[in-house]
Amino acid sequence: MRSRLPKVLHPICGRPMLAYVLDAAREATGMRPLVVYSPATEQVREAFADEADFALQQEPRGTGDAVRAALQAVPDDVEEIIVTNGDKPLLRADVLGRLLARHRAEHAVMSITTHRVPASAPWGRVVTNADGAAVAIVERKDEPSARTGDGFDANVGIYAFDLGWLRGALPRLRPSDASGELYLTDLVAMAASEGSRVSVDDESADPRPLAHVKDRGDLAAAAAELRRAIAERHTLAGVTIDDPATTFLDATVEFAEDVTLEPNVVVRGTTRIGRDTVIGSGSQIIDSVVGERCEIRASVLESAVVEDDVRVGPFSHLRPGAHVGSSAEVGNFAEIKKSRLGPRTKQHHFSYIGDAEVGADVNIGAGTITANYDGNAKHVTRIGDGAFIGSDTILRAPVTVGEGAYTGAGSVVTKDVPPGKMAVGVPARIRDKRPAGEPSATQAAGGDR
Repeated sequence: MRSRLPKVLHPICGRPMLAYVLDAAREATGMRPLVVYSPATEQVREAFADEADFALQQEPRGTGDAVRAALQAVPDDVEEIIVTNGDKPLLRADVLGRLLARHRAEHAVMSITTHRVPASAPWGRVVTNADGAAVAIVERKDEPSARTGDGFDANVGIYAFDLGWLRGALPRLRPSDASGELYLTDLVAMAASEGSRVSVDDESADPRPLAHVKDRGDLAAAAAELRRAIAERHTLAGVTIDDPATTFLDATVEFAEDVTLEPNVVVRGTTRIGRDTVIGSGSQIIDSVVGERCEIRASVLESAVVEDDVRVGPFSHLRPGAHVGSSAEVGNFAEIKKSRLGPRTKQHHFSYIGDAEVGADVNIGAGTITANYDGNAKHVTRIGDGAFIGSDTILRAPVTVGEGAYTGAGSVVTKDVPPGKMAVGVPARIRDKRPAGEPSATQAAGGDR
């Protein structure tokens, strides 16, 4: 992977690669998985401390030694185990279940999953006898001549074992002359030599769950397959996805029925979206909650909450801590950070609301800014219900605009505005609101200035 991050922790659709393998193992066996890690992959143990048990392999001495380390943590009353590599993010529980069922039905001491691959494939070749039992696994490097024919049955790194037999067999493994490592695959020939059965479960009908990730190209291919499966799951549950090929959904997102996702949409993390909501093209929703009957148009939501019947965008940005009340509107090029907008409030365009508490039925004019940072600390702006914030108003926090108060266009408000009053000018001065229908000073003078 050419990465500081252990391979099995590379994320696919919002979760580490290993998480999908653990899910399959847990579902197939009903037991808590056991993960073998090394001192170099301590991050793996930290990442899954609540989801698995762990065994430490002090040195990377091969797959046989890894299983030896694992058995030290397996209780004595366990009779059989499944062993699989951790780099198979598409692995499903039904694949493991079929292997275990065959293992039991054939009373085997060891069972392996295979699938048919082209003769040129670099995988280990499973050799079987006339009875269909495996008698050896031959690695590509151990076959000096090129493989020919229409292909071969490949070992994919998924095994089932009779634990009593395995405990006795592992100490008899001998290190490889080339690497000094202990190979789990050598157990096949060992079992065959003593007359014990190694059964084979062929998964050639659908080899996709067997794919392993060896580099970032494989990672991208696995992510594409997983995205396809995630999209299919949601469409079957009542979500309209206009173009699955350009829709990127994490495995952890949740949708209610009748949600519509237009093309070029990204939904990640712990996002939840309510019934009848439309997520428009170009939107990214991350770790956010969106209510029912909302419209999100070409906008970005990060760790935000949007209540029911809200319109957002296009080209708006709801940053962490943004909370938009029901039936509110957030329009073009509007930004909200760590602020709450009350029900039916309108913040239509070209404005920034940060560290603010905005009440219900407030109008926020174009170009409004809450100047929340003084160079050392953030301060809060409070706007009461029914207030009207004129275009290009700057609210220098900390400041409070009372219920029903007004600010004139272009005002710089540095002091609290009492309820029902008007702030006008730079810096703003407090005045009584002009009664409805009374002419302004310029109108009384005979025209515009």
